[in-house]
Amino acid sequence: MRRLGQRHQLKQSGVKGMFGRLSIAVIVLVICTVSLLSTVMNTTRSVSRSEIDVDTLWGTAASGGWRPSSAPRSDWPPPPAETNGYLRVRCNGGLNQQRSAICNAVLAARIMNATLVLPELDANSFWHDDSGFHGVYDVEHFIKSLKYDVRIVESIPEIRKNGKIKKIKAFQMRPDRDAPISWYTTDALKKMKEHGAIYLTPFSHRLAEEIDNPEYQRLRCRVNYHALRFKPHIMELSNTIVNRLRAQGHFMAIHLRFEMDMLSFAGCFNIFSPEEQKILKKYRNENFAPKKLVYSERRAIGKCPLTPEEVGLILRAVGFDNSTRIYLAAGELFGGERFMKPFRSMFPRLENHNTVDPTGELAKSKSGLVGSAVDYMVCLLSDVFMPTYDGPSNFANNLLGHRLYYGFRTNIKPDRKALAPIFIEREKGRTAGFEESVRRVMLNTNFGGPHKRVSPESFYTNSWPECFCQISAANPADKCPPDNVLDMLDSQLTAGGTDDSESHASNSTSVVDN
Repeated sequence: MRRLGQRHQLKQSGVKGMFGRLSIAVIVLVICTVSLLSTVMNTTRSVSRSEIDVDTLWGTAASGGWRPSSAPRSDWPPPPAETNGYLRVRCNGGLNQQRSAICNAVLAARIMNATLVLPELDANSFWHDDSGFHGVYDVEHFIKSLKYDVRIVESIPEIRKNGKIKKIKAFQMRPDRDAPISWYTTDALKKMKEHGAIYLTPFSHRLAEEIDNPEYQRLRCRVNYHALRFKPHIMELSNTIVNRLRAQGHFMAIHLRFEMDMLSFAGCFNIFSPEEQKILKKYRNENFAPKKLVYSERRAIGKCPLTPEEVGLILRAVGFDNSTRIYLAAGELFGGERFMKPFRSMFPRLENHNTVDPTGELAKSKSGLVGSAVDYMVCLLSDVFMPTYDGPSNFANNLLGHRLYYGFRTNIKPDRKALAPIFIEREKGRTAGFEESVRRVMLNTNFGGPHKRVSPESFYTNSWPECFCQISAANPADKCPPDNVLDMLDSQLTAGGTDDSESHASNSTSVVDN
């Protein structure tokens, strides 16, 4: 009897357990059904949201009432007639790394109340080009534009002492990377006063970017976007190329950073042949610090430059068709035509500065800096600009910032980290919904309008809000300066006893020390 009772109890408990499991299964099924319906509805809504109007991209981004302005908005006295000494710097790297270094040099001179010697552009480390500052930039314009900010000379003058002419020997120093202002006002200034001049070398990224002084940041913008103007023949050639490109309608410029140095830096080797991998690894060992880099890991987090094919797939997903005219700003693409062929099949109307240079000057020129300067100007003036690897690329970062300042010109900036898993899935043959997924990612990017600067975004990539203003600003700090701000600065300069002609004269007059 006891056994029968136990069996009956077990049977009842088994039935109850079965019903319990069935109930749970039903609940799970209901939840999954609701979740599926929700997903379908969300997908439907996201499809409608992820349509990108290409026609609007050919125009400028919405400004939100902001406009570029780097003029001083508070008391900004002119540089005094007597300074604490001379500042020499050697700007290393490529054209745009040198450009940001020049901005930092001007700011450092202002901070130390120093006379800036025309910055030296390193001829050996990147371009093997000895054009120098005079060969690339308009020196007279540079000095004149900054007369309200710093005193500038083309070389350290000789001094006359006890009837003898002597040269001032600059004391050489090596600032730390992203050195704070305090280093310049203490260590550097002390040596400047001791020796009369200091020589900072190398001078790439040697002054902190984030400075809690809007006037100092605006000075950087005045240098970068106003004082640093390329020589007239570079500007003329760039404008000629832009006019030729625009004669047939809108055009896009792409900085296709699929070059040996960047691929080596990123450690992205596996898509290349064994022989090509040897070349990349050798270049990396010779030029970069040792570091274990796993391609699959780098690729998965978006650390590899986009391939030309991936660039084409992004553009096609956004909505550009094969009639789009594209200017390629790039050096020699690593891997050759086999990597360009898929891109060219999608977008056949490709140009570069050699194909649209009517003079043939760039093809003959041995100056790498001049070719880079022309590429910079064409990308700046293009209707749309797309960098494919903005990480450590000073060219792309500077251009993104310049285009923002130039009137919120449209930029297409792919989020490589968000796009990486989409491309990896495509390579595995899972292509369903590929273009929709790409569009969703691209909709979350900024197309060139004002936006908050968030680390690791550089000040040179985004100088908002310091170098922008609003006519009707809610915050007084954002209010535009008066229209007569230059007249006010001029009157201060005159009151200080230095007019324009005196400033130019001081650039070539020897210092007399009795």
